[in-house]
Amino acid sequence: MRRRTGLATLLFSALAAAGSAQDSAAPAGKPAAWALNASLYGYFPPEDVHYAQPTVMADHGALHLEARYNYEALKSGSAWVGWNLSAGKELTLNATLLAGGVVGDLRGVAPGYELTLTWKAFQLYSEGEYVFDTSDSSGDFFYNWAQLGWSPWEWLSVGLASQRTRVYHTSLDVQRGVFVGFTWKSLSLNVFVFNPGWKTPTVVSSLAVSF
Repeated sequence: MRRRTGLATLLFSALAAAGSAQDSAAPAGKPAAWALNASLYGYFPPEDVHYAQPTVMADHGALHLEARYNYEALKSGSAWVGWNLSAGKELTLNATLLAGGVVGDLRGVAPGYELTLTWKAFQLYSEGEYVFDTSDSSGDFFYNWAQLGWSPWEWLSVGLASQRTRVYHTSLDVQRGVFVGFTWKSLSLNVFVFNPGWKTPTVVSSLAVSF
């Protein structure tokens, strides 16, 4: 447990140092505004409990803050601090390096990431984390969500998605599926269908707002 606590401390220190370095390198002027995003995912697995998974994010320049509930496990919450990076023009990469802690029915520390790679009408998104369970090492697990989307119009996205989770039970280690998404101003609505053709499909819906 001491080694895992030390890992979390190291991650937080590295992120804080990186964020300070970027802030000091930024040109003087008006401070960056806060950008906020709140989302609510509804999970409807066919043979397990249905549940809601809320996430709130806040970005201020290089600083990223995030809180999740029911993401790593039911009745468990996680808090995150991270550092935002970006690169590219025609092919753009936006990435966030994260360090977090999990409390509730699951307790642990976790390094993580979020990244978006965009080229024209195509977008690849992935988020992942490795949770070190501080109560029982058998609970260590790599969580991942990924999606590849195509937007023929600004308001519509369609594509493929995958996820790896322990929140609900499935015989598939990696679940695969399709999604369709709609955007109107600051609102976005997505519907995902996982495991079609393999098992009874699991439906996931999401509603998000940015401000």
